[in-house]
Amino acid sequence: MLDAEDIVNTARPDEKAIMTYVSSFYHAFSGAQKAETAANRICKVLAVNQENEHLMEDYEKLASDLLEWIRRTIPWLENRAPEKTMAEMQQKLEDFRDYRRVHKPPKVQEKCQLEINFNTLQTKLRLSNRPAFMPSEGRMVSDINGSWHNLEGAEKGYEEWLLNEIRRLERLDHLAEKFRQKATIHEAWTDGKEAMLTQKDYETATLSEVKALLRKHEAFESDLAAHQDRVEQIAAIAQELNELDYYDSPSVNARCQKICEQWDALGTLTQSRRESLERTEKQLESIDELYLEYAKRAAPFNNWMEGAMEDLQDMFIVHNIDEIQGLITAHEQFKSTLPDANKEREAIQAIQAEVQKIAQYNGIKLAGNNPYTSITPKSIDSKWEKVEKLVPQRDKALQEELSKQQSNDHLRRKFATQANIVGPWIQTKMEEIGRISIEMNGTLEDQLTHLREYEQSIINYKPNIDTLEGDHQLIQEALIFDNKYTAYTMEHLRVGWEQLLTTIARTINEIENQILTRDAKGISQEQLHEYRTSFNHFDKDHSGALMAEEFKACLISLGYDVENEKTGDAEFARIMGIVDPNNSGAVTFQAFIDFMSRETTDTDTADQVIASFKILAGDKNFITAEELRRELPPDQAEYCIARMAPYSGPDAAPGALDYMSFSTALYGESDL
Repeated sequence: MLDAEDIVNTARPDEKAIMTYVSSFYHAFSGAQKAETAANRICKVLAVNQENEHLMEDYEKLASDLLEWIRRTIPWLENRAPEKTMAEMQQKLEDFRDYRRVHKPPKVQEKCQLEINFNTLQTKLRLSNRPAFMPSEGRMVSDINGSWHNLEGAEKGYEEWLLNEIRRLERLDHLAEKFRQKATIHEAWTDGKEAMLTQKDYETATLSEVKALLRKHEAFESDLAAHQDRVEQIAAIAQELNELDYYDSPSVNARCQKICEQWDALGTLTQSRRESLERTEKQLESIDELYLEYAKRAAPFNNWMEGAMEDLQDMFIVHNIDEIQGLITAHEQFKSTLPDANKEREAIQAIQAEVQKIAQYNGIKLAGNNPYTSITPKSIDSKWEKVEKLVPQRDKALQEELSKQQSNDHLRRKFATQANIVGPWIQTKMEEIGRISIEMNGTLEDQLTHLREYEQSIINYKPNIDTLEGDHQLIQEALIFDNKYTAYTMEHLRVGWEQLLTTIARTINEIENQILTRDAKGISQEQLHEYRTSFNHFDKDHSGALMAEEFKACLISLGYDVENEKTGDAEFARIMGIVDPNNSGAVTFQAFIDFMSRETTDTDTADQVIASFKILAGDKNFITAEELRRELPPDQAEYCIARMAPYSGPDAAPGALDYMSFSTALYGESDL
């Protein structure tokens, strides 16, 4: 090389030497500039790829966690093992409410965020000319939606099962209590009857005593026949408890079997005693008509009073005002029969008074109680007084239940009034969002601002949903199972609210992705407007996406040759592979924008990255770790070294790395 002193001290410097000297400087500076440009391009490509990989890892983790939660939750919701008591079933219902209020809402947000992350990642991959992201098997958005649908199906079925089980247990408790009451009364009545029927008192009795015994037996048979209905009712209730799978059915069956066997024995013993008494019927010459009349009238009246006491103390279960009004009407009808019943009681007591009068008048010494019945005037008066006390108690209980049902009806009306406002409001907002998503008023930033304000207005409406939830909880705590004042249920409103939040979030995400596409590809607002106009023109059903035939018609209108049966179909299939990599059969507006702007934008390709690496490698077919560390930032250099395969060509050197396969893998043309 020449020094400056060599030229200055020479009268005629050698021009060729000077030109060679200047040329060497030019090549040196030019090579350095190319290396810097190549390094910058690689840094840009690697930075995008690192960011995309980070987003992919985040998606996989979030999707895995959400699917695992769904997998754990569905078996719990599908568990239909019934409990034995109302308290246990109500605890299950409370656990389900806690799941609805506490555990599920965060998962709804996670699902929405997962879809947003997936759409953003796909947009960034398209903008950087990368292949579409395909999640691991079973973690696609459609897989998550399917699992979520299964979760909601199990959830709905679980709630219906809980409510049905509560109704069933409520019915069982009522029947079991009714069975116990009737069985107790019957057992009390039968107590001592077998001993009475098996005694041999007629063998040593006088004629008058035998006559009395026969009449007493006739009165007993009348009483026995009157109790037949109660025994049949007890058996019918036991049968119903068995059919409803009552948990304590064995003890119920045992008690019912004992009552039936005892009843059969009473029938046999009664017949046997009658036959014995009839053998002595020839000795029956006199009869105390008044005693007999008393016994015959007292037995059914006593049975009527016992039945009345049963009815007045009977538990009742009603679910609306009409049912309690029916019970009140029946009770009023019963009260209207009391004057006639009191007359019958006075007539029966008059018979006993006549007996006493005749005995005193004729000087007859009565030997104890009425020989034909154990029902005394005192017991009749005692039971009548009890009936009179139970009537106002029944009035009070019915009025309290009427107040309760009126309160329940108020709860129904309150919930229905709010639900009939919230339901149409949600539907209107869904329609407005659908209209906003296909219109294009103002810039994308204006639309984004408007949508976020719209989203905030929707979020601000949440207190109305919370109010409904509170009303709904009061309704469930009151065990109200129907509402004739509205067609909306809380479940329908919850689903509508969640869909509304998801739709507005998805619409905002679409606008954000359009802004990313516009900024990355330099699309003007006018172009976006034209794209939207064309898209909306062919979106006949306003679904927000073009079906394959609609998209094909749009391409034809834009001058693409996709009508020819051979080349046209192949070209259309190629374009659909670009705009619909997931083979969903629909083209979104974002994919439409990407396609329309793809050919006019400078995007990186695998060949460009390979050429850049070749410059860094000094035109070699491989590159070394030292060259990467010298030309690239430390983190990106280590990223390349960790992922590049060893170079195995004939010109390979120790430590040579294959940058060509690495570059093609970045764009999905080979495996990384």
